[in-house]
Order: sequence, then C-alpha cells, then structure tokens
Amino acid sequence: MATTSTLQQSRMTLHVRGTWSARDDRKASAVWLGILWVGMIAGFGVDFPGYLRKNPPAPVLVHVHAAVFTVWMLLLTAQVLLVLRDRVALHRKLGVFAVGWACLMAVMGPVAFISIVAQQAKLHGPFPYPFISVHVADIGGFLVLLACGIALRKNPAAHKRMMILSTVALADPGFARFSGYFLPEATKVFPWFVEVFYGNVLLIVLMLGWDWWRGRLIRSHVIGSVSLTAALYFASLMYFWPPWKALTMQWVAVWAKHFG
Repeated sequence: MATTSTLQQSRMTLHVRGTWSARDDRKASAVWLGILWVGMIAGFGVDFPGYLRKNPPAPVLVHVHAAVFTVWMLLLTAQVLLVLRDRVALHRKLGVFAVGWACLMAVMGPVAFISIVAQQAKLHGPFPYPFISVHVADIGGFLVLLACGIALRKNPAAHKRMMILSTVALADPGFARFSGYFLPEATKVFPWFVEVFYGNVLLIVLMLGWDWWRGRLIRSHVIGSVSLTAALYFASLMYFWPPWKALTMQWVAVWAKHFG
C-alpha cells in the first residue's frame, strides 16, 4: 500500500526541474513530433489538389509562408534527432538559427493570411473573417511558448516539453483540414472547437497523460498546456461572437484597399 501511495503522490507532483535523466525524455519527444507530422501530412495532403486548382492561384506570399513553416518542422525534427544521437553541441548551435527562423514565421503567418483574404475581398467584396481569432491564438501561442522554451533551455526536461508544445500550437491547420475534408463545419462553439482543435488537444492530452503516468509532470509544461487550451477555446468563442465578425469585416475592407 505504501508503494501505491508513493506512486500516486509522485504522479501528482509538479516538478520544476526533471529529477530523472534527460535521456529518458528523448524518445517521447520523437513520438510527439511524429504525431505532429502525421496530422500535417494528412491534412495538407487532402487539401493539396484543391490548392493547386485554385482560380486565381494563391498569392506568392502564401507559397513563401508554406515553405517557411515546412522548414520550421524540418528544423524541429533535426533538433530532436540531434538530441537522440547525443549531438547536443550541434543541437545548441542549430537552436540559434531556429530562433531566427521563428521570428520569420511570426512575420510570414500574418502576411500570408492577410494577402489571401485581401485577394478574395478584391474579387468578391469585403466579408467578415472571424477565423482571424484562430490565427492569433496559433501564432501567439507558438511565440509565447517558444519564448518560454528558450528561457528554460538550461532546464532540459522543461525545455523539451515547451519546444514541442510551441509547435503543437500550430497543429490545427493540418488536423483541421483533414477533419474538414470529411465533416461539415460545426455551427456551435464546442463542436467547432473539437472539429478545429482536436489535434492540438490530442497532443496536449497525450503529453500530459504520459508524464502523469510516469510521475514526471513539469509545472511550466502543465501551465503552458492549460493556457494554450484556454486560448484555443477563447478563439472558438470569438469566432461565433457577432461583434467580432463585424470588426473583422472592417479589417478585411482595409486589407483589400491596401494589400489586395
């Protein structure tokens, strides 16, 4: 009984730093990254034929955006593989470049969606675009969690989790495209939240569940995970809020005028 009680207590402990070998987390990071890749490939895979047939074609900046985000996934994969192979020194050097690339992503994300919305508004007239709440939650969550991960780089257990979690914030474009290919768009907040963000939530639950089972919950990771989930749900609420739709209508009209 004492052993069971100790195990349960360990599972509920929120560690500030890992008390276990940093090597023990390496394979788990690779698994979470693998699930991210599956969601991205599946979603963009089913969407790709329609993307190629768009008339008019998507703006050039959208292609640049896609390339920039793909390179980020490749960089993150390289970072995980370098750690798995004990190439930690090279991992740190590449990390400096990855931080600079993340800054480029912070620019290209908004530029891409503004350019494509402006193009459509030029063709068909201004329209409400409440989905911007999702863009803000995605790129905002990515940047905040990435900054936390960088700040925690001397805390390996927290650093690994926060870096993966930062990219989990960007999981919905792939996963949502896949579900959207088979399902009609939900018309209520919670079903819409599930339909759009199920991939993000799945990864958050799997990561926290695995850490809980092994008694390795990291406080910063738990706070980051809860905060990200709350931000994504708030984005869903905003999507259905009429004043937000009206505000985005004004923004789209401005974008069409200046960027279309």
